[in-house]
Amino acid sequence: MHLDIMMPFYGRFDHLRTAVESVVAQTDDRWRLTVVDDVYPDLEPGAWVEAIDDERVTYLRNSTNLGPSGNFQHSADLAESTHVVIMGCDDALRPDFVAHVLGLIERFPDIAVIQPGVEVIDDNGAVHVPLADRTKAIFRPGGSRRSHIVAGEDLAASLVRATWTYFPSLVWRVDALRRHSFRTDLGIVQDLPMLLDIALDGGSFLIDPVTVFQYRRHGESVSQANHDGTKFAEERTVYGEYEAAFRAVGWTRAARAARTRLTSRLHAGRDLAGGFRSSTPEARRALAQHTFGFPPRP
Repeated sequence: MHLDIMMPFYGRFDHLRTAVESVVAQTDDRWRLTVVDDVYPDLEPGAWVEAIDDERVTYLRNSTNLGPSGNFQHSADLAESTHVVIMGCDDALRPDFVAHVLGLIERFPDIAVIQPGVEVIDDNGAVHVPLADRTKAIFRPGGSRRSHIVAGEDLAASLVRATWTYFPSLVWRVDALRRHSFRTDLGIVQDLPMLLDIALDGGSFLIDPVTVFQYRRHGESVSQANHDGTKFAEERTVYGEYEAAFRAVGWTRAARAARTRLTSRLHAGRDLAGGFRSSTPEARRALAQHTFGFPPRP
């Protein structure tokens, strides 16, 4: 058994170097890394990856830019093992990541998705815990001190109350992943529909507390995505679609959570207050619509 680590790339060279080096430094050598370059204009990062003298490391450059969702899907299609991680090109693995998750796979071979323990790092690699991540910890099923399996309506309801997963750290069963597709009409929250589809399809999640992954949270990119309302507009679309899907299968609690979208609205309200003076009137209107359900008066 080995673990496929797919790394869609479009970003900073220094972060890519850190991410790739963290894979090569694994204590367990049962891994294959494929860097999938989405036509990043600078050729130097790709040349650096290609020069790595390790047969387990592969560099591929797309013929055209696929965008985030398209490159995620392409990466999933390229996976050859039974399990895959679609790792962020700015994140990092702790040295025991592969050994730990392969042990979990051996113990729980039928689990569709594994969420390993994650610590958040800032742009410079320092560990920190922003409000968004403290909120994730509160809403994550099973707490943070023991492994926990969740499925069905419980899983769906928890995900729409608060998206407590860290997409780049997730370990997917490839067959469960390939039964669905990443949506190209979504640019920010494309992982949530995939997770909800797997829940509706009967897939179960294992949440493990052992910290083996470092997720890099960029303040500037998150601020931009939130303050112009794009992320929240996408969330409204997803929640509306899945409220109907949940009602169709009799998941009334999950449907109610999707309709309420409490933490998403609170997040938009925080951004509305925090960025009120610096954002545009259009952005304020979008945030207010998401927070309160109606636009502010001109």
